[in-house]
Amino acid sequence: MKLPISLDRPLAFIDTETTGLRPDRDRIVELAVLRFSPDGELFERKRRYNPGIPIPEEASRVHKITDADVADKPPFRRRAVSLAKLLAPCDLAGFNLLAFDLPILLEEFRRAGVRFDVEGRRLVDMQRIFHAKEPRNLEAAVRMYLGREHDDGAHSAEVDARATAEVFCAQLERYQDLPRGLDELHEYCGGDRPFQTPFDRWFQDREGSLVFNQGKHQGRALAEVAEMAPDYLEWMIRTDDIPERVRESAAQALAANGAADGSWDHPPSSDRPGTVEPRRSDPP
Repeated sequence: MKLPISLDRPLAFIDTETTGLRPDRDRIVELAVLRFSPDGELFERKRRYNPGIPIPEEASRVHKITDADVADKPPFRRRAVSLAKLLAPCDLAGFNLLAFDLPILLEEFRRAGVRFDVEGRRLVDMQRIFHAKEPRNLEAAVRMYLGREHDDGAHSAEVDARATAEVFCAQLERYQDLPRGLDELHEYCGGDRPFQTPFDRWFQDREGSLVFNQGKHQGRALAEVAEMAPDYLEWMIRTDDIPERVRESAAQALAANGAADGSWDHPPSSDRPGTVEPRRSDPP
């Protein structure tokens, strides 16, 4: 497969199969990466992981991966550093990349203690292109653009990632008005709006302190709210629909209320573009 656009740095298509649809709580059980280099070289890798939690039956019915299939697989953290290095120089692409695959991947990196930054990368989402042109799903995209059914091996991360890349090629061939450069494709897929994880929608980091981005305390520091309105943070912790990491930060703020060292603040979530810095070594 050859991309019909020129690259100035590698472009990695990623697809995940997971335990569910909540990026902040669910885990990756299978990940596929197709990395295209500017010289045309294609590198493919697929890995399965033991998520450390049961895979619900409804998830297994979709991707056909069961607890038994991953019982002897390593957890994500064991391979997090090598994956981050593989993706370090890459722009990223995928189907529903911005709403799901990238947020859950970032959560896995965070839990593994590996910093992985998206700032400065170009992010191209085939679903955004598809929905702008033909608002359907990947199966319909394969049917429309590739003239076949997406049944054999569908919901295997490797097959879905390859189909996504093929759909991207077909989209570029069909829609001659689509940009041919990754900068322009990045903007077309909403790149002019900053990428935000569920955590980012709640908090922003201002010089090492978390500040509310939404809610009745928008603009106020988390430490201030912990001191002046602890009942609000207690409500957040009890609210199941609030992302897990957000509730953890609220709990840490309450626990450290009155501490002078600001130990509740979360560490910086990212390095500069394309860099990888493990905060601890992968387990042997």
